[in-house]
Amino acid sequence: MTDAVIPIVDFGTYGLHVANPGSVKREVLEDTATEICSALSTIGFVYLINHGIEQSKIDDMFQSSKNFFTQPLEVKETCARDKSVGNHGWVGLEVEKLNPDRPAGDLKEAFNFSPHEDGSWPSDTFRSTFFTFFNECKQLTMRVLDMLSIGLQLEDKNFLRECHNLIGKKGCATTLRSLYYPPLSGSVKPGQVRCGEHSDYGTVTLLFQDGIGGLEVMNTDDMAGYDMFQVMNTDDVYVPAQPVPGAIVVNIGDLMQRWTADKLKATKHRVLIPEAELRKHQSRQSVAFFVHPNDETIIRCLDGSDKYEPISSIDYLNYRFSLTY
Repeated sequence: MTDAVIPIVDFGTYGLHVANPGSVKREVLEDTATEICSALSTIGFVYLINHGIEQSKIDDMFQSSKNFFTQPLEVKETCARDKSVGNHGWVGLEVEKLNPDRPAGDLKEAFNFSPHEDGSWPSDTFRSTFFTFFNECKQLTMRVLDMLSIGLQLEDKNFLRECHNLIGKKGCATTLRSLYYPPLSGSVKPGQVRCGEHSDYGTVTLLFQDGIGGLEVMNTDDMAGYDMFQVMNTDDVYVPAQPVPGAIVVNIGDLMQRWTADKLKATKHRVLIPEAELRKHQSRQSVAFFVHPNDETIIRCLDGSDKYEPISSIDYLNYRFSLTY
């Protein structure tokens, strides 16, 4: 396999423009649900079009974020995350190392937000933009989870939705994260990357990309049965996940792979440093909505296989954080 095609699925039957999703009959959604689960059981990624989040709201999120990230360091430091308190706030360059085998921290900045956490904000406009966008992502996430419940042939279409009903409230770690990859200046450490090889931690991720690109997804030909706790070799083959105008990328996280006894795949992905000198001096942005079940949800294999031991959502998340920081 020398190339990978992430499937594009039309979400129009259940997007946010559908005013009353409860009125949409299950049989109407089954074809779309099957398409989504087929993509997520192979490459682990899918593009959703006609998802219903207005482009103007996405543009506002990107512009507001860039306005913040391009401010002086001393301004951003007033909003720095305090890990002893929570996850809210700004994370500076090289603080994270998503692939623990990499020799240096990732060359990116981030701003984390969940409505139930207190923290500093650079402006009321910035705060308002995050609250609005979080709510949009939450609504779309619930509809994606409904589709997964149908695609996985769960009896209750609302099962996964109910396991995530605390999103935005205390007791759920779901986080909106704005990411900024600044123009490079000076030397780059050997082996250093923008975002190290990793799989996401939770159930699903909604990813909004700018037009620059840079995201790469691991070749999944030989993925069957891999141990998701294993840190994988950085020599594995990766292929580009080019931005698709108007589309959101949805990918699976480790807890969902575990929950489905490996039916859905949490595929490794990364962002390298572009080799072309012109692109080295460009900034890059993305926005990710990292979805987690309620903290106390016990993750047991949905097929009853007991392939993995039960674990709570929060215990698994804390384990993964311990490897990243």
